[in-house]
Amino acid sequence: MAQTYEFCSERADEAADLAAKATLDNVRDRELRSEKTWRGLAEQARKTIVEREKAEAIRAERRAADAPVPERSVG
Repeated sequence: MAQTYEFCSERADEAADLAAKATLDNVRDRELRSEKTWRGLAEQARKTIVEREKAEAIRAERRAADAPVPERSVG
């Protein structure tokens, strides 16, 4: 299942909150690792969105360039 940027960012924020509230070092460390991982996944999802948008723009430009020009009647 592909994770969205928003989903991953929300998980990272939750992990950061849990880390801030943790009283045990190992729990805090675990949540900080989790936050780092979720932030990385969010960034990866963001980059994927940007690349998809760029690719779609390029495809649209190519389609427009390849589209037949309608003939005009002279008269």
